[in-house]
Amino acid sequence: MSLDFEEYVELVLRCVETVPRGRVTTYGAIAEVVGAVVGGGGPRLVGNVMATHGSGMPWWRVVRADGSLPPSHQDEARQAYLEEGTPLRPSGNVDIKVALWRPPTPSRT
Repeated sequence: MSLDFEEYVELVLRCVETVPRGRVTTYGAIAEVVGAVVGGGGPRLVGNVMATHGSGMPWWRVVRADGSLPPSHQDEARQAYLEEGTPLRPSGNVDIKVALWRPPTPSRT
């Protein structure tokens, strides 16, 4: 990775802040756009950033590629999805085909 972890964290969190209500993005989509700026990172690193620094963010708007969240967050996320009108599948996962939003490539500060 060509920058320090603090800058990577900032870019990830900026991406998460831009996800509109009722829409979601994936760990992989964020990793892709941030990686285009910094030249590295992946979905697991984005997940680590969210687990460590994302509590003040709309974390429920970042899901796995299949539209699911880790089981420990499902109940709280489901309530947020219902409040925001996020499209859901009968399984309770986000309907990723309808709700997916691709973050723009962030710029370095």
